[in-house]
Amino acid sequence: MDVSIVGATGDVGRAICGQLIERGELGPTSRLQLVGRPGGASGQAVHGLRVDLIDAHDEHAPHIDVADRPEDVVADVVVMAAGRTLPTGTGVTIDRDALARDNRRTFEEYADALAEHGSGHEIVIVVANPVELAVEVFSHALGRHRVIGMGAWLDTLRFRREIAATLGIRRHRVGGFVAGQHGDRMVPLWSTVRLRGLDADERAEIVTRLRGDRTLTSFASEIAAAKQRITGMADIAEAFAAVDTLPPDVQAVVRPYLTHQSGAKTAHGTANATVDLIRTILDGRDIVVAGQVLLDGEIELGGMPWRGVLGVPVAVGPDGWTRVMLDDLAADERRMLWEVGQAINESLVAWRGGAP
Repeated sequence: MDVSIVGATGDVGRAICGQLIERGELGPTSRLQLVGRPGGASGQAVHGLRVDLIDAHDEHAPHIDVADRPEDVVADVVVMAAGRTLPTGTGVTIDRDALARDNRRTFEEYADALAEHGSGHEIVIVVANPVELAVEVFSHALGRHRVIGMGAWLDTLRFRREIAATLGIRRHRVGGFVAGQHGDRMVPLWSTVRLRGLDADERAEIVTRLRGDRTLTSFASEIAAAKQRITGMADIAEAFAAVDTLPPDVQAVVRPYLTHQSGAKTAHGTANATVDLIRTILDGRDIVVAGQVLLDGEIELGGMPWRGVLGVPVAVGPDGWTRVMLDDLAADERRMLWEVGQAINESLVAWRGGAP
C-alpha cells in the first residue's frame, strides 16, 4: 500500500512520516510520497526530507519519492496536512475564519487534482484546519465515503487519556468517543465510555464519580473559565498543574490549548492519531473510530435527518468509512451535538462566501 503526505515538510507532516516508518506501517515494498509546493520552500525541502528519512531508516524504510505538483499525487491513502497551521505562543488566539480563508484554495486545488488525475479509489485523511471545511471540499470532489477528518479521533484519544490518567491506568483500557467539531466545540460522549475489565455497574459508578452531577449544558462555560484561569498564570508548570485538577472532558480541551500557549505544538499527538487512521485503513477490516465526515441523513438530530460535516463514530476500512456507529445518546449529548452541527453548517456557509 502507498501513502502520500501532502505537506510533508511541516511539523505534523514530518512527524507522520517518521511514525509511519518507525511503527512499521509501511514495509520495504510500500511507497511513501512526500509532497511539497512547487516553487516554494517545501518544494525544495521534500528532497532533503527524503534523504534524512532514508539515512534514519535505511534498513526498513519503504520506497520514498517526491512530488511537487498536485496532479502528481498518487497513493492509496492521501494525508492532507498542507496549509497554514494553528499559531503558538502566549496570548495567541485561534481564528478559524482566517484559517479557512487562507487554506480553502489549497484544499480545492488538491481535491480537484485528485478528482481529475487520481485512481478514483484514494482515501483522504484530513489533518489540515479547519478540518470541517477540508472534509467538505474533498467530499464533494471525491465522494464523501472516501474522506475522513482525523480531528474527532485526536479529540477521542485525548479524552480517553485524561480519563485513564485520572484513574491511574493506561489509555488502552478506556473506550469512548468524542463527536462534534474539532477543538473547543467537541462533544464528549460520556454515554459511550467503557472501561476494560469492568462490568456495566462498575463502569457506571466510576463514570459518575469522574463526571459528578455535571452535564454538557455547562461544558462551554467550564472551558471558558478554565482558559481564563490558566491564561493569567505566569508559571507554565503551575498552569499545567491547574489543568490536572479539571474534569477529564475539560482537560481534553484545555490541555492542548495550553500546549499551544506554551509555544510548543501538538505535532506528535496529531501524527499518532493520523497514523492510527492510516493503519485502520490498511488493515483491511472495518474498525470503529471517530472522524469528521460529510453526513447525508445517516443520523437524526433535532428531529430530522442530519446533513452536513460532523464528527461521529464511524466504521472505517479499506474503502473509507461505511456507516455511522452512534448508539442511543443521552439527552444532553444529542442536544449539544445538534447545536454544534448547526454552528458547523453556518461556518461552512460563511467560509464558502455564502454559496450553497
